[in-house]
Amino acid sequence: MNLPLLADLERAVTGRTRSYFAADLEQRRGDLERAIAGRRLLVVGGGGSIGSATTRALIAYRPSALHVVDISENYLAELVRDVRSSPLDVARLEFETHVLDYGASAMQRFLAATWAFDCVLNFAAVKHVRSEKDVYSLLHMLDVNVVRQLRLKRWLADYGHARRYFTVSTDKAANPTSLMGASKRIMEDVAFDALKTSFPAVTSARFANVAFSNGSLLQSFILRLQKRQPLAVPRNTRRYFIGHAEAAEICLLAAFLGSPDYIAIPALDPLSDLVPLDAVATRVLDACGLQPWFTDDEFAAKRAVEPCEREARWPVVMTPLDTSGEKAYEEFVGENEVAEDIGFAALKGVRHRPATGLDPVLDELAALVDTATRAVDKQTLVDLVAKAVPTMRHVETGRHLDQRV
Repeated sequence: MNLPLLADLERAVTGRTRSYFAADLEQRRGDLERAIAGRRLLVVGGGGSIGSATTRALIAYRPSALHVVDISENYLAELVRDVRSSPLDVARLEFETHVLDYGASAMQRFLAATWAFDCVLNFAAVKHVRSEKDVYSLLHMLDVNVVRQLRLKRWLADYGHARRYFTVSTDKAANPTSLMGASKRIMEDVAFDALKTSFPAVTSARFANVAFSNGSLLQSFILRLQKRQPLAVPRNTRRYFIGHAEAAEICLLAAFLGSPDYIAIPALDPLSDLVPLDAVATRVLDACGLQPWFTDDEFAAKRAVEPCEREARWPVVMTPLDTSGEKAYEEFVGENEVAEDIGFAALKGVRHRPATGLDPVLDELAALVDTATRAVDKQTLVDLVAKAVPTMRHVETGRHLDQRV
């Protein structure tokens, strides 16, 4: 099977041949150049899909230094190969990558020994709802998304890097139904409220799904096709989608030109841009020259791959939306929040509201994460997170995504 190029697949899913943010980029290009050219930049979690796309986009604006940190040496190796093999001009750029856990002591050493960065962009996160399937995964998620975020901000302040700070959030932080979404909502509080007087400019962004990003449902479509396995999508589930380049553009606009204390959100239309996942599967298969064969029976779907393929079809398993934390649709604006104009055509902004009573929750989370001998169960973590995120509406169903195809 010959699969289309990623760019063609992205266009098939989003329905756009031009970036949704193209007009803003064209209008503000000079402002971006003045904000980035000659600056020293640090990208944390820069080996993943959004971080690497943003890293490549940054190079075009000629920073003086661009350092990229990620825990995955494989991601960083591919990023270097990609950048060095592309037309991007890195000859006069101090471009370095570092295989580091951004909350570990080696990161502290790095920040202590490095000249001050003018802007830090943080993409490091555990971002899958499936990561709340047990208490161990939950503790890791809260460590990465919350505890280490606070630790990083302290180190940035201690070693002179507390200038402009940007961190990526998620649409699931708005009216969260999952602990993952709630952890990212607390992450927003840490980003904006922790050591507030030390950071003159903090911004963030809540994202739509980045089509075919690492670990995403759409990436799994491609892998399933390559491995001759059925696709699977949950019923009655709608999502927004953007491409990799569009994700990077949101980050550039929000990180360097966004209004401090605001969370940027795409101004997508829920009526036209919120797409059912079964329709997305149909679009992907159509781009591959195939038609979907929908079924509720995963065992029948596995047996049907070969006969379906002979008829230019492909089995798609429709699963119930009954796993803990999954939302039927995406939203960017939460309860008691208002989308405001922040100077862009395709981006709105939500003003961050300072959290109350956050410090005791952060202290308790850090203690639970760092002390393996302390007893803890999932309900204890749910109750603790709910203290910091009163809008969380978590429903425990006893099922998780690892139990699905």
